[in-house]
Amino acid sequence: MVPRVPLPPEIQLAQRLAGNEQVTRDRAVKKLRKYIVARTQRAAGGFTHDELLKVWKGLFYCMWMQDKPLLQEELGRTISQLIHAFQTTEAQHLFLQTFWQTMNREWPGIDRLRLDKFYMLMRMVLNESLKALKTQGWQERHVEQLLELLTTEILHPDSQAPSGVKSHFLEIFLEELSKVGAAELTADQNLKFIDPFCTIAARTQDSLVLHNITRGIFEAIVEQAPFAIEDLMNELDAQEEEDGMSEDDEHEQDVLSKEPGSPHGAARDRSEELPGDGEDSVGPVLQFDYEAVASRLFVVASQQGTPSQNRKRLYKVIRKLQDLAEGLFPEDDVPEKAYRNLQEEGQERRTKKRPKSRSQKQPGKGGKEDSRPDPSSGSERRMRRRRRRGSGTEPTGPQEQLGGPGGRGARKKRRRLRAGARVKVAGCQELQTKQRPLQSRK
Repeated sequence: MVPRVPLPPEIQLAQRLAGNEQVTRDRAVKKLRKYIVARTQRAAGGFTHDELLKVWKGLFYCMWMQDKPLLQEELGRTISQLIHAFQTTEAQHLFLQTFWQTMNREWPGIDRLRLDKFYMLMRMVLNESLKALKTQGWQERHVEQLLELLTTEILHPDSQAPSGVKSHFLEIFLEELSKVGAAELTADQNLKFIDPFCTIAARTQDSLVLHNITRGIFEAIVEQAPFAIEDLMNELDAQEEEDGMSEDDEHEQDVLSKEPGSPHGAARDRSEELPGDGEDSVGPVLQFDYEAVASRLFVVASQQGTPSQNRKRLYKVIRKLQDLAEGLFPEDDVPEKAYRNLQEEGQERRTKKRPKSRSQKQPGKGGKEDSRPDPSSGSERRMRRRRRRGSGTEPTGPQEQLGGPGGRGARKKRRRLRAGARVKVAGCQELQTKQRPLQSRK
């Protein structure tokens, strides 16, 4: 009897990760973390590309089998944090590369009921990959490697990424970057993070990718500009207060803040609120040098190989960024999204009022509609006031309201009919005058 050949540990873990029972899957995830730590600690260890593809296939179906939103969120956090179990940066990047390749391969088979949890998984993996950069001190070499990996696997024209993966990645990139690095990253570092998007926006032939980059990256920067400058001014004010405040003043302020009901204590409580607690707050915002971003976009957009559609779209963004650099905020310091919502609400109110005004101006059109105005309208109120001032006799039907605001149209109609009748009569007289000479000849 031929002895059974044992399967590699990656395949065994993948089979358990895709098991039917949740207990089996949870144990497999814990064993996988220990296995990653033990294998990457060795100098000659590490994973190959094919081995990590098998691991990610098991993790993908582990997420596929998980039900209930809270458990899905917990599992997604556990899976995304596996990147910190790898001991080297190269192994972490290989883990991320195989993740995005797995998502690109399996995306067409995901049904609409499971889309949300895989959207959440992509967001969490991106967040943890940026946290890994943060723990490494935002080193320029590691940042460039991560951006090259993401560009190659998702945004490059030769990548196999579906449109859904591209759109969601472009939507969440700036949000997750601001959550992780808004407090530490400088304007120059943020420019390096968005530099690949500038290049892709200028070269891409896909109109959807161009729209998503413009809307999710560049226009988001423009919309967040008032909040970014406000945060910067608050930081500068806080630094000035700290530098100019002596130890005696700090002691006095602490004493005043401890007194119950004191205005100083209330002001301090308000200043210690978290930035995301307010209704109008948008959370952490990245700082950008708008003139530098505009010049970088102009360089890539003005090249000869840039399509005209891309150049036209990017030039609009460049004008907005140049206005921000000069201190001109869009729509009176209001973000474009909020201003657009206000405009839409105003248009809806106007469209609701238009049908009523038309019905009042054109009463009884064609003899089918009632010529009486709406009781809730202003014309009805005016008619009631006139009735009170007049003789007091109220009209009984629509025909007796010709003298009111609705009767002018009827008078105009009568005048038009009379004018038409005169034309007919004149025409008849001309015919009679033409027939008289004929009778005289006879």
